[in-house]
Amino acid sequence: MAKVWAPSMMISIFLCLLFLTSCQGKTNYWDDEYPFIRYASSFSPPPSSSSPSASAGSPNVRGKGYDYIIVGGGTVGCPLAATLSQNFSVLLLERGGVPFANPNVTFLKNFHINLADISPTSASQFFYSSDGVYNARARVLGGGTCINAGFYTRPSARDIRLLNLDPKLVNESYPWIENQIVRMPKLSSWQGAVRDGLLDIGISPDNGFTYDHLYGTKVGGTIFDNYGRRRTAVELLRSANRENLDVLIHATVQKIVFDKTGKKPRAVGVVFKDETGKQHQAILSRRRGSEIIVSSGAIGSPHLLLLSGIGPKSDLKRMNIPVVHDNDFVGKGMADNPMNAVFVPFNRPVEQTLIQTVGITKMGVYLEASSGFGESTENISCNHGILSAEIGQLSTIPPKQRTKDAIEAYKRNKRNFPREVFNGGFILEKIASPKSTGQLSLSNTNVDDNPNVSFNYFSHPEDVQKCVEGIRLVEKLLASKHLTNYMPPDDETFEKLLNLSVRANFNFIPKHTNDTKSVEQFCKDTVITIWHYHGGCHVGKVVKPDYEVLGVHRLRVIDGSTFSHSPGTNPQATLLMMGRYMGVKILRQRLGRAAVL
Repeated sequence: MAKVWAPSMMISIFLCLLFLTSCQGKTNYWDDEYPFIRYASSFSPPPSSSSPSASAGSPNVRGKGYDYIIVGGGTVGCPLAATLSQNFSVLLLERGGVPFANPNVTFLKNFHINLADISPTSASQFFYSSDGVYNARARVLGGGTCINAGFYTRPSARDIRLLNLDPKLVNESYPWIENQIVRMPKLSSWQGAVRDGLLDIGISPDNGFTYDHLYGTKVGGTIFDNYGRRRTAVELLRSANRENLDVLIHATVQKIVFDKTGKKPRAVGVVFKDETGKQHQAILSRRRGSEIIVSSGAIGSPHLLLLSGIGPKSDLKRMNIPVVHDNDFVGKGMADNPMNAVFVPFNRPVEQTLIQTVGITKMGVYLEASSGFGESTENISCNHGILSAEIGQLSTIPPKQRTKDAIEAYKRNKRNFPREVFNGGFILEKIASPKSTGQLSLSNTNVDDNPNVSFNYFSHPEDVQKCVEGIRLVEKLLASKHLTNYMPPDDETFEKLLNLSVRANFNFIPKHTNDTKSVEQFCKDTVITIWHYHGGCHVGKVVKPDYEVLGVHRLRVIDGSTFSHSPGTNPQATLLMMGRYMGVKILRQRLGRAAVL
């Protein structure tokens, strides 16, 4: 009997064939749209300023170095590079590869597989905090926009004030992003039911579709199109001045290089390794205003500062790292918005959806929903080894525990999962501004290895109380007729749903017998992440209000590591905006009205 290919599989095969065909006769298949993206191994050091062959307009040949070196081609790095390139030479260094032709990145239906992929070439790099919670960080050009749930919503006016940003420039920056990669979602029936249920329980008013952060219930924007294809920050690079931009992929920056002959250390370049392991050095221009900008995310940025000699003196000396600037606050104040998920069994097949609807409460709790991931029988019976992508949450056995016995035990346990786990959705409850904080420190001096990270979830009693109130809201939501219509006809008590949720939950936190009796214990034992971690390079402690690093010259950090709280219900819009915002601000400060935007 002839094999019948699923439409999604045929689309994936077609895309791969299309890319293979398009790359014939070209260096890279993406050359037409992104001729400035190259492999790191193609990099050659720029000639000295005295070289007669130096030409500021030709790729990789910067007679006096680059005006800007940006470390991290992610949610902030891409719009920042595109903007700065309008007037200055920019080198953008990204440790991962390109997202093109990767179906796990491209298609919404593969969202969970993308996160569960722990291969060395995966777009996401797995890590777990000392709290016992699984997590992921982006490792691909486009950063978090390539692995997140796609939800786009602006922060509140209060968030903008706390970030000390100019509201006028903020509002000028959003449309530049939104007109290129954001759109209104096609609301699914399940997400519509969640919206109606949120309104039923008093999370009002109905704010309809809006990008704005408003109390009540709303439908936000998305970077997925109507066909479930992801738009990413990489597309913002199309707006760059191609003559001024070089983007290197698989370029892992190992440290920032400083000239320490002056009163303050001065950043002069970076050392990075390419995909073959060969080291290179990129240098900054000597022109006034040239800078290295670190946009490597809330894990990567403090990590790189520490590896470069900026951090607590005692910790650096213990790792035999020469001290450039002693700062006890690097890596401190790390926080992650704790999330708890309540499983909802369905009485029918429901399409796969990520976040579309959100309930924004005045108690500091947000309610969202997802559905339809991993319903097929194959997802239960197939050999996924140590992965548990079926429930839409990263669940991976840590490297030191990846034994053959552990893999076999996982496969056996998966067969015992309640069938309902593979046919349903989740109501997601998360804390807006957690007061619990942790820290980041070096595990070793290898940039490829994750640093030690703790978030200390629910160590502050106010966070626990907010979670309890949030779970009580979820209980009310699940009693709404709009949601009970989707659930099996038998009597599904809330305690039973909590029990299913505990059984479907994966983290290293020991479970207690009273998980479903005590909401407080349920919150603590089933906490997971929604990847909104932040901090480690706080304004006033590690960086100035303009994000210049304290104690050194010509170095900034611009990303979520500078946040004291995660803005809005989801930080994606703020981070994209900040890339554009800071690019425009820097150009205007250097050039005034002469800036080309």
